[in-house]
Amino acid sequence: MLSVFLVDNGSLRPQATRNLRRVAAALSQRTGMQVEATSLLHSNKIPAEELDGVAAPTLGAVATRHAEKGSKQLLILPFFFGPSRALTGYMVERMATLQESHPSLHIRVASPLVDLLGPVDLRLATILRDGVLASMPPGSRPAVTLVDHGSPIPEVTAVRNVLAGQLSGLLQDHVSRVTAASMERREGDEYRFNEPLLENLLNQPGFDQGPVVLSMLFLSPGRHAGPDGDVATICADAEARHPQLNTHISPLAGEHEGILDILADRLQQGITGERFLLDMADSHQTQPPTSLKP
Repeated sequence: MLSVFLVDNGSLRPQATRNLRRVAAALSQRTGMQVEATSLLHSNKIPAEELDGVAAPTLGAVATRHAEKGSKQLLILPFFFGPSRALTGYMVERMATLQESHPSLHIRVASPLVDLLGPVDLRLATILRDGVLASMPPGSRPAVTLVDHGSPIPEVTAVRNVLAGQLSGLLQDHVSRVTAASMERREGDEYRFNEPLLENLLNQPGFDQGPVVLSMLFLSPGRHAGPDGDVATICADAEARHPQLNTHISPLAGEHEGILDILADRLQQGITGERFLLDMADSHQTQPPTSLKP
């Protein structure tokens, strides 16, 4: 029996869990497969009354429950843009612990939304383009910055940079420039690959006046990307420093219906074994199987 989970990093804000559940339900309807929404961390701390009375257990608890009920295969569908360390580090350790008590359990992690080793795919960049076009003041040619959270690993920032290049190509007739930026970064020269930071970019010529559209490389509203989140605060502070600056924040990429097309493909690729991020075969197999059995 195969169990499928749509997994995000998790948030203490109920809006993020609601969006994850909405996407999982829509994906279940699209594919005809039951897809359960769950998070790696944090969401289990949200009071159930803030989630329509339904608590949000984390992946470890949910996967354990499915294994105890007889599931032999788990497919984890990342609601992540790239190969975050949360996927390749923490989650692998947690699932390996589960396999110790269920040695016949086969766990596969599908590719994230952006697979830089796969074929060229402009669908996410097109989602971002739609958000920019919907946020532009009429008749303007604004500067655009594609903003992500910031990551401690270069592979995730590479996703941001590739998407910024694709977005620039899709918007070239509509905007003055497109530049990638991160909301935050860790201290130290080894994390300079996250630069420029958004707060610094909004001090630079071309981004310190006139309309600037923030293309939001975030999946769900929360502490960072919500209406009163960190990104909005950075923009408000920049506008206070630069009275001629007008920022416009796009809808979140994860709230666009087009995200379902990408997830449906990642789901199918994970099942068939065509492409995936990680494969944790059961202890009885010398080689991972090429396909899972829905």
